Amino acid sequence: MEKLNFLTAGMPIKAEGKGYDRAFEILKESNLDGLELEFVRGVRISDVSKIAVKNSDMIKTIHAPFYINLNAREEEKIEASIQRIIETATIAKEIGAFSITYHAGFYLGMDKEQVYKTIEQQTKIISEILGKENSKVWIRPETTGKPSQWGDLDEIIRLSKEFEYVLPCVDFSHLHARYNGISNTYDEFAKIFEKISRELADKKPLENFHAHIAGIEYTAKGERRHLNFAEADFNYKDLIKAFKDFDVKGAIVCESPNIEDDAKLLKEYYLSL
Repeated sequence: MEKLNFLTAGMPIKAEGKGYDRAFEILKESNLDGLELEFVRGVRISDVSKIAVKNSDMIKTIHAPFYINLNAREEEKIEASIQRIIETATIAKEIGAFSITYHAGFYLGMDKEQVYKTIEQQTKIISEILGKENSKVWIRPETTGKPSQWGDLDEIIRLSKEFEYVLPCVDFSHLHARYNGISNTYDEFAKIFEKISRELADKKPLENFHAHIAGIEYTAKGERRHLNFAEADFNYKDLIKAFKDFDVKGAIVCESPNIEDDAKLLKEYYLSL
């Protein structure tokens, strides 16, 4: 991408459910750059909505449904999870989305290496199916906010090395919550960018980055809920400074409850640096 873009997680609140045409109007009025479609409970989008999203020249990403676990004990749940990811990627290709993201799975008390191998196996199936369909959309497992969920940064970087169109979606707020309050200083953010840039250098990951940011409430068990930045301890200013200093390009998706207001806050701070 040519620059860093600031997106809302779903339609802006001010769109009041009036559809994607109105949502994109509000985003432009707010000097924002696009949105992430939220397929929370299923891969569902009407033909009318699909046309509106496809016709927009704004940046689009997609969050696949939450009902995904590539490490499920039941084979039918794994198959359904694979199908949801494939369906999400297919829609992404149709509407011109930049990339898709998803929570890949849970450890379920299993050995971490065993879980990695299982998720790697399912990712291979997904990659092969999408390859046959000539779908060149970035597939991005998201860093997760609880230690019970598969998806720390090292695991996702490792998986990204194995497959051409796999890269991380770095949810910085999740990392902050996952480790009960660390990953919240400029130096820690810088180390994340350095690590991704170094270990995935052949893919130029800082030139096509996908990130999630929000205020977040957490406990010793990890993420509890998203908050507005004003209500949380998340150090978004130092993170945005790191984005600027490392000349990161791509998409930042704001997941705060007041999505467009905090997205504007992020962009305005970025532009002020």
